[in-house]
Amino acid sequence: MKFFVFIAALFHLYTFGQDTLQINQTTPPQEVPVDDSYQRFLEVVESSLFEYYKETWGKEKAYAIMDSLGYDCVEKPSFPDSIYIQRLNHLNEIAIIDIAINDEIIKTIKYFTNNRREYTAICIGRSKLYFPMYEEYLDKYNIPFELKYLSIIESGLRPTVKSRVGATGLWQFMYPTGRMFGLEIDSYIDERMDPVKSTDAACQYLKYLYGLYGDWNLALAAYNAGPGNVNKAIKRSGGKMDYWEIRPFLPKETQMYVPNFIAMMYMMTYYGEHNIQPKEAKVYLHEIDTLCLNSSIRISHLDSLIGMSNEDFLHLNPIYKLDIIPKTNPKQCIYLPIEKIDTFLKIENQLYTYDAYLDSTGQNYVELEKKKTHIVKENETLFQISQKYGVTVEEIRRWNNLNTTVIYPAQKLTIRIIEKKYYASPAAKTIASTEIKPASSETTSTTPKTTNDGTYKYYTLKSGESLWTVSQKLGIPFETIQALNKDLDPKRMQPGDLIKIGRL
Repeated sequence: MKFFVFIAALFHLYTFGQDTLQINQTTPPQEVPVDDSYQRFLEVVESSLFEYYKETWGKEKAYAIMDSLGYDCVEKPSFPDSIYIQRLNHLNEIAIIDIAINDEIIKTIKYFTNNRREYTAICIGRSKLYFPMYEEYLDKYNIPFELKYLSIIESGLRPTVKSRVGATGLWQFMYPTGRMFGLEIDSYIDERMDPVKSTDAACQYLKYLYGLYGDWNLALAAYNAGPGNVNKAIKRSGGKMDYWEIRPFLPKETQMYVPNFIAMMYMMTYYGEHNIQPKEAKVYLHEIDTLCLNSSIRISHLDSLIGMSNEDFLHLNPIYKLDIIPKTNPKQCIYLPIEKIDTFLKIENQLYTYDAYLDSTGQNYVELEKKKTHIVKENETLFQISQKYGVTVEEIRRWNNLNTTVIYPAQKLTIRIIEKKYYASPAAKTIASTEIKPASSETTSTTPKTTNDGTYKYYTLKSGESLWTVSQKLGIPFETIQALNKDLDPKRMQPGDLIKIGRL
């Protein structure tokens, strides 16, 4: 996948006079007590940091980086409160949503600027994929553009994130709310993880909530806690209709929701002034395009057919829960890198018929559950273990009858992993071998030399060749070659490799 380096244009620091700006490398970071009110958001932050490093360097290195996160060597500009107030006043002038300026807001911003710098840098990178689309839908529903920052607080701009209570996606929809706003959720897909459809639903929901209260801060509180809890808080406050006046009567998490939102709005605007360098996005919106499918396909087939791994495909198309993209009406539409579109269109029909081919030849797989014992390392958390094996914390707790998330070094945990075992019926050998035939007499006369081991017939791969080019060169159906070489990693093929082209 093609990457473009995103370079921040404004990394100079504001100069408000000799006494206003101080660069301090040794001052301890401003701490905010971490209690239940922060816990859910801190989990989102930790998860987003881990996923970024996993995307960039792989799981094992991600653990090392997560363990070594610290800011002692990073220059952190610090400012007097008057500068924060000045900047918040400027945001108030340009924002539709009313921004309170008080000690709680300033304390939260200081916490972000000192303790959540890396999180901000990662979210700025991810925003290049999502924010242009967010703004299109915010404009469609005529609601404030500042609401795009809400998704950072909810999910860290990760469409596959799931909360402990089941909220899912960029906008963290619960199952009933997602269905209420038209998001399909079944055995194959979960549209709460569809960036476009979930954004459309979130805009509808936010506009609905604003219609209930006529105040965006109350609408935000209701988005987090539900209208029922906001209504109770209004009643307990004596009928007040101001977020800050009903705040003491809201759930603890919601008491920090609006301050977190305002702090992230500040961070995404003034990150340059705080010497925060954005991380490179994995992909940008202008690098992808959409195409709609005429039938079902398997995601795992895309690797060898168009050179796109499952991980990269699901990064752009996170709604699919299984290997199968189902045939639906209206059609399923997928996102692909622009440079992959032409390749996909060339082999599209073969993708649709490949499952039928597997059935006719007896080539298929079964899913087997295997148990693995994991020995807990020093300072390792359940969350890190869940990410390593691609399972959830709740699953690990259930498998090991844990009533808590506390674990200790050398503790043995059972992990259950699903593996695919491929098999072939006896009829497959006959059918596959009879399908191998030259495309023309010309092909026959120029067919390269082959070898065999008494069981399979082989072709020696040459420089620049792939399974696809070999199938075209020898006049053998591509599906046949792919089925014969299902254990071969297309990314690691090199000249001199022996490719199976038929059974003897």
